Amino acid sequence: MKPGISWRQEPTYPSPDRFAVLARQISIANISSNRAGPGVRPRFALESFRVRVSGFRLALVVSCLCLPSALAQTARKPSPKDLPPSAFKLISIQTTGTKRYKSEEVIAASGLQLGQTVSEDDFKKAARVLGETGAFGDVLYSFQYSDEGAKLELQVQDAERFVPARFENLVWFSDKELFDQLHAQVPLFQGQLPEGGDLADQVSNALQGLLIARNLQGRVDYLRAAHEDGPIEAFVFTVTGPQIHIRNIVFAGAGASEIPLLEAAGRKLQGADFSRSILRVQEDKDFLPLYLERGYLKAAFADAQAKVIQDGPQETTVDVTFPVEPGRQYKLTALDLAGNKSLPTDRLRPLIHLKVDQPANAVQLDADLEAMKKLYGTRGYMAASIHAEPEIDDAKSTVKYVLHIQEGDVYSMGDLEIRGLDSHLTDRLQNDWKLRGGDPYDSSYPKTFLDQEDKEISLLADWKASVRESLNSEDKTVDVTVRFDATPR
Repeated sequence: MKPGISWRQEPTYPSPDRFAVLARQISIANISSNRAGPGVRPRFALESFRVRVSGFRLALVVSCLCLPSALAQTARKPSPKDLPPSAFKLISIQTTGTKRYKSEEVIAASGLQLGQTVSEDDFKKAARVLGETGAFGDVLYSFQYSDEGAKLELQVQDAERFVPARFENLVWFSDKELFDQLHAQVPLFQGQLPEGGDLADQVSNALQGLLIARNLQGRVDYLRAAHEDGPIEAFVFTVTGPQIHIRNIVFAGAGASEIPLLEAAGRKLQGADFSRSILRVQEDKDFLPLYLERGYLKAAFADAQAKVIQDGPQETTVDVTFPVEPGRQYKLTALDLAGNKSLPTDRLRPLIHLKVDQPANAVQLDADLEAMKKLYGTRGYMAASIHAEPEIDDAKSTVKYVLHIQEGDVYSMGDLEIRGLDSHLTDRLQNDWKLRGGDPYDSSYPKTFLDQEDKEISLLADWKASVRESLNSEDKTVDVTVRFDATPR
């Protein structure tokens, strides 16, 4: 019987003194775990040991495993030269550890193929390629040579965080076409990308290849989108070069009563550049409120879809479809307040303009909540928050709101700073400011103050004033900065 040779690539190195001990431990573990009965050849079982060794040292370990009693004999160190050429034909690849990917996707991404002639260097390269994608936090491998061929096991651990891939203006492909073609070329692409690694570069290169295949001009770039000092939220891919202009706009799924309003709101987009991120802002700002104010509380717009109408080397014209799902229209059954102490309910309720048994106008409700917060601000409750909790009954298409109010602490007046005026006028305005340090703050006072000063000091008509309130949560004070900028003539 010819000995086999196994390899397991792992993250730590044992010392030479430790090696002999590990060899004995592994041999004992394998011999004692052979429960299949007499005559059954022991299987290799290195999984319980995280060992990374040189080819020479591992060959010594494996040769011990192949003997009936590794403790009683001295093994001859096996070598690949002892095996026939058939031993280096890759006949099996197994993958373990991933919950995100299918086995065939990991194998395809490794670059290995069944039937090819392999060596240790090929396995090292495959593990390195997988690790460099960033899709895996750990990549380990083990392999075994025998007369029948080489068997490889890839043990991977999925990376912790993936974020969406977004395509800004690749109007020549549908979303499904992009996904299918990218997945075919980049097997680990599933619509999301790991924060690190080169998988985003692979997607970018594949997109560039798609453009070239269609004889399209342009360069594919991408950026990592994130809020300031925040984590990455998406990879955004964009084609730069050709101008992509919008011709017409269609709202798929909209009702007859909403279409005229949507079309009116969308006219300003005609002739504009196609950019999904900009169009998404338009959806949230101009289109969605038309549904929310009519009680369609679950209305949602999908990403804008483009259809190429005219294509040239320098300019592309598209028609844009905004898919919308209006959902149910809900009527208001009741609206209750909870948590208010300093302001009575009969003082707050007149600020609410929603009517019972009428469509629940979510836009109006937001405006009413802002009015309530401003009223609290006039009493010094600058950190007051109001959360509207909907209780929706889909069967009856009704909604009840409970307004949860957290008043917080009363803030007092802090420091006043006036900028942009000469010292004489600055001193006068500071003297006219009636709120003194320690007084309960009134958020309506700055506007009242400026309106009064504008009437008394004609010079202020030539200046534009802006107010900034800075809340100090520790000492519960409000610092006020009034800035004056000269108005252009």
